[in-house]
Amino acid sequence: MKRTIFESEHRDYREAVRGFLAAEVVPHHEQWEREGIVPRELFTKAARQGLLAMSVPEAYGGAGAADFRFNQIVVEEVAYAGVAGSGLGITLHNDICLPYFLAYCNEEQRARWLPGIADGSLITALAMTEPGIGSDLASMSASAQLQGDHYVVNGAKTFITNGINADLVIVALKTDPAERHRGISLLVIERGMEGFERGRNLQKLGMHAQDTAELFFADVHVPLTNRLGEEGHGFRYLVANLAQERLSIAIAGVSAAQAALDWTLTYVKERSAFGQPLGSFQASRFALAEMKTEIELATAYTDQAVLALGRGELSAEDAAMAKWWCTELQGRVLDRCVQLHGGYGYMLEYPIARAYADARVTRIYGGSNEIMKEIVGRSLGV
Repeated sequence: MKRTIFESEHRDYREAVRGFLAAEVVPHHEQWEREGIVPRELFTKAARQGLLAMSVPEAYGGAGAADFRFNQIVVEEVAYAGVAGSGLGITLHNDICLPYFLAYCNEEQRARWLPGIADGSLITALAMTEPGIGSDLASMSASAQLQGDHYVVNGAKTFITNGINADLVIVALKTDPAERHRGISLLVIERGMEGFERGRNLQKLGMHAQDTAELFFADVHVPLTNRLGEEGHGFRYLVANLAQERLSIAIAGVSAAQAALDWTLTYVKERSAFGQPLGSFQASRFALAEMKTEIELATAYTDQAVLALGRGELSAEDAAMAKWWCTELQGRVLDRCVQLHGGYGYMLEYPIARAYADARVTRIYGGSNEIMKEIVGRSLGV
């Protein structure tokens, strides 16, 4: 089915994104996978080509393109190029971190941070998860005590995407330990603050080029001017931004499934068994038909969700449905495509194998799919 969500400017932008990835990311992806991190220069190069922080207002050095369809195109093209690990840092910067700076910064903070976020000189991260608490954010123990004109921050965070590269880390902290959700505030902790240390660049099953770190805070003095929004409103801010985050993950999931199907179609047309192409067997055709149908349906839903987001109408329940369905679809499709590749599907020299490993985490981060189902279930009054 023809997609009608994009206009001519989006199609032109897609060609530019595809060209950038082909020139600046694909040739280096395997090296960055081995090194476990992308160079900081990738962010500044992406900014120069219009791939970074597109919605930052022009007054602060951005493009002022507050149209999530541009973000959607970046997410899709990263998946189609098979470079999820190398591209995740950029999409996190655009889709997940930037909305907090746009929505909750005061004028002084916007002038201080947005130009660097737009030009790639200030890389961002979001630190919510702590060892042992998973999705139960109200149980966090990392704390920030207000002392005069600054907070004193102590604690640890883990599984932080962009954790090594980040210059600005939005950290969820307990400013009132007597409260649960209402005791959480958001502080921006900056590279170089005394007492802020980064732990290991964690070794993961997939997404190897993406730096994912532990962060430690020992009596870090964070000025009051680095608080985002009001004290005690942090959980509300997090919830408000989760719909866009989960939609971004859903788009990545269905796009990865489409990429896997495309690679597999090429393979089964070229590879023969028992004197005929693999794709000509009925079992193969049925599997391919089923995957194609599910991907088309999921794409139609996510496209409508993007339009709803643009209208300010995307609900938490709609985003949760998109996230869990599309990432489960991603897992199913990648598994079947590896099977259709046979032994070659298990070899890391083939993109399908790397994509298979990369796919597993999408059912976990951004809120596990069990949490997504709980959100949908509660919306039904049960």
